[in-house]
Amino acid sequence: MTAAETAGAGGADEADEAQLEAAAIQRHTVRTLVASQVAGGLGISAAIAVGAVVVTEVFEREDLSGLVQSTQVLGAALLAMPAASLAVSHGRRIGLGLAYGLGAVGALLAVLGTQWQVFPLLLVGTALLGGGTAAGLQARYAATDLAPAGSRGRALSVVVWSTTVGAVAGPNLAGPSGDVAEAIGIEPLAGPFLIGVVVLGLGSLVVLAGLRPDPLLTARRLGGGSAAFVRRRGVLRAGWSAISASPPAVLGLLSVVIGHTVMVTVMVMTPVHMTHGGASISIIGFVISVHVAGMYALSPVMGWLVDRVGRVPVILGGVLILLVSVALAGTAHEGHSPGLTAGLFLLGLGWSACMVAGSTLLTDAVGADDRPAVQGASDLLMGLAAAGGGALAGVVVGSYGYGVLNASAAALLAAPAVAMLIPACRSLSNTRSA
Repeated sequence: MTAAETAGAGGADEADEAQLEAAAIQRHTVRTLVASQVAGGLGISAAIAVGAVVVTEVFEREDLSGLVQSTQVLGAALLAMPAASLAVSHGRRIGLGLAYGLGAVGALLAVLGTQWQVFPLLLVGTALLGGGTAAGLQARYAATDLAPAGSRGRALSVVVWSTTVGAVAGPNLAGPSGDVAEAIGIEPLAGPFLIGVVVLGLGSLVVLAGLRPDPLLTARRLGGGSAAFVRRRGVLRAGWSAISASPPAVLGLLSVVIGHTVMVTVMVMTPVHMTHGGASISIIGFVISVHVAGMYALSPVMGWLVDRVGRVPVILGGVLILLVSVALAGTAHEGHSPGLTAGLFLLGLGWSACMVAGSTLLTDAVGADDRPAVQGASDLLMGLAAAGGGALAGVVVGSYGYGVLNASAAALLAAPAVAMLIPACRSLSNTRSA
């Protein structure tokens, strides 16, 4: 064997070893992220399920009951960039661990605000509770750091799917946790916040102890870069610059932001629409549960489709599903109807398609060094847009009705549709010119 052949064989062996190492770390990373997501989903859903009730019953301010969820969504958006900045400089482990930790601190402050009846303290607590949401969102990206391009969609979707367990179980623990809180001398409605303290703290510990070696730092090292800590200023600016320079990244961003905004805007006002028609709390809870099932239960299927069919076709499918969903929901009469239930299920399913496919496309479209900044910028814009949409939804329904709200949501879906049509139109124009 010549020297050149020997060197080539050595290089191939090193590449094989690197792939095996990456695959082993990837499996461990996904298992750790799934465990943290179950804890995070449980803590967030348990706490947010009673937020409006706490304001109404403890503080006797029904007019302010929507602020708890609004501050939580806003907190998640604002904490997205600090978590991304920490990922850039210190890796995923520190960024996710601190975000979950802030969520646990926020839950504790919410307990104290409820117990002492200090409304501003409750709002500060729920804003920090958004750290758990921010961590949960960025965990989906951590699952792609070491995943091969052909399986990124599936890796991301498994982490999204794992949220289902906590999201479904959390609200059902409101009663038992209230009994525990009352037994230790705390306001019963603060019980779900106590759950948040425990499980979000557990999620932080799982990430800090289990996410070793760090997937992002490992990906940098195996990719020929440095795994050393990187200090970088202007992370938000860097994220926007990387997105704007890549048309596929713009499409991925639009898919995630618009899909999430449409989902939140319609979902938050559906219980009000049903209440106006005399629907019971149990029926409303059933419809929202069907919606949550649409969001998470089939996300592995979406991940499989993203990898097998492609990112853009799944985004297009998600947009079409969302259009059907708002058509069904927007034409449903007040109260409960099969059409409204089907519309809310499809609303969750369309969100899942846009979220999984858009997040994967966004990851594909930028370099490894830019991904944490790009992903943080995406989550920031997604959270702010959803918070704004949710705030305006009440105004629209109050002034014009639930049907107009759904029609407005349909109009928003034109943005990703146009972004998908532009490349096709350019290609057709170039073909004709030739």
